[in-house]
Amino acid sequence: MELASIKTSFPIFTHEPGLVYLDAAATALKPATVIAAEVAYYEQFSSNVARGMYPMAERATMAVENTRTRVARFIGATSPEEIIFTSGTTASLNVAAMLLAATVDKNNSVVVTAAEHHSNFFPWKELCKKSAARFIVSPMTAQGEIDVTALKKSITTKTKVFAVTALSNVLGIINPVTEIIKTVRAINKEIIIVIDAAQAIGHMPISVSEWDADFVAFSGHKMFGPTGIGILYAKQSVLKDLFPVTFGGGMVLDACANDTLYKEAPDRFEAGTPNIAGIIGLSAAIDFIEHIGLEKIHAHENALALYTCRRLKEVFGEKLTIIGTATPLKKSGIISFTLEGIHPHDIAHILGERGICVRAGLQCAAPLHESLNLSASTRISLSLYNTESDIEKLIAALQAIKNLL
Repeated sequence: MELASIKTSFPIFTHEPGLVYLDAAATALKPATVIAAEVAYYEQFSSNVARGMYPMAERATMAVENTRTRVARFIGATSPEEIIFTSGTTASLNVAAMLLAATVDKNNSVVVTAAEHHSNFFPWKELCKKSAARFIVSPMTAQGEIDVTALKKSITTKTKVFAVTALSNVLGIINPVTEIIKTVRAINKEIIIVIDAAQAIGHMPISVSEWDADFVAFSGHKMFGPTGIGILYAKQSVLKDLFPVTFGGGMVLDACANDTLYKEAPDRFEAGTPNIAGIIGLSAAIDFIEHIGLEKIHAHENALALYTCRRLKEVFGEKLTIIGTATPLKKSGIISFTLEGIHPHDIAHILGERGICVRAGLQCAAPLHESLNLSASTRISLSLYNTESDIEKLIAALQAIKNLL
C-alpha cells in the first residue's frame, strides 16, 4: 500500500474531508479493515469465548487465541502465554502494580523517571504508599532525556521495580530501552522492569525479548486498533509465581476446594468476558501495520517530524520553542512546543475550530512539565496518514493565531 493514498483506508476522511488530525498520540484513527473486523464479529459469530461448545463460540475463541499468538509474534515475545488481555495501557500498568504488591515492602524502593505518563507513575506511587516503600523519581537532563548518571544512583539492590517509558508521550524521545535495562540490571539482577510501550507500539519495531523487560504494557487504540483493548506482556518466569488480582469466571480449575486452584497463565489473570470485538479488531490492526511495514511507517513519521520541526523554526524562529532534544535519531513523530505569549489551550481551541486537531495542556505528564518548568505545552503527534500539506495548514493557522493574539 502506497502511503500517498493511505487516507483512503480511513473512513473518517470521507466524512471529514478537510480534517487535519495531528493527535495520534491520544488515539490513532481507525482503518476500514479494523472497523469491518469488529462488525463481522457482532454480525456473524457474536458469542462468548472459552465457554460455549457450539460452532460460533468455537470460532470466537479461536479468533481470540489467534490474536494472542499474533500479538506475541508482533512484539517478539517467546510464547502466547505471556500475553494478557486488558482494557488498555492504564489497566495493564495497574494490573502489573497489583500483581507485584505482595513482593514490595518498607525495605524496598520503586523507581520511575520524571518523563512517565501518569499511568506509569501513580500506580507505583500508590503502591509505595500502601507498602511504605520508597518512591523515587529519577530526573531528566535539560534536554528531556533520561539522566543515566542519576538513574544509576537511584537504583540499589533494594529496588524492587523500575518503570520507564519506551517513548515519551510529550517529548517524542525514543529511549534506548535495551541499554537502560542492561545498566539497571548490572546494579540489581533481581529488579523487575516495567515498560510503558503505548507510544512506541505501531510506530516502530519493538522486541520485548531483546529488551529483556519483565512487563510491557500498550493499547490497541494507539496502533490503529479499537479502544478498550490493551496488552500486558509478562515473562513466563515472572508470571508463574504471581497470584491473580481479579476473580471470576474462566480462571479457575477447582472452585470448590478450600484452597482454590487457579488455571495457568494467562487464563488465571483474565477473569470474566474480555473485549472480544476489540481483540479481533486488534488482530486486524496488526494485519494493517504488517501490510504496510513498521519500518516504512517509522521512516515516514520521522521524515515528517523533521520537516515539521524545520518549518516551525523557519516560520516562528525564537518565538517558538520545541521541547526536548532535537537529535533526529532520538525523535519520533511526537513534537511538543510553546509559542511565546500564547497559551497552549488557546492554540488548541482555535486550531480545532479550523479542523486541525492537536493536544494541549499537561498531557497526563505533570511531573515532566514541572521538571521542565512548563505550565503546559501544545503537542503535535503524527501518523502514517499525515502529510507535508497537513503541516503547512497547521503553520498557516498558527500564523493567523499569532497575528490574532
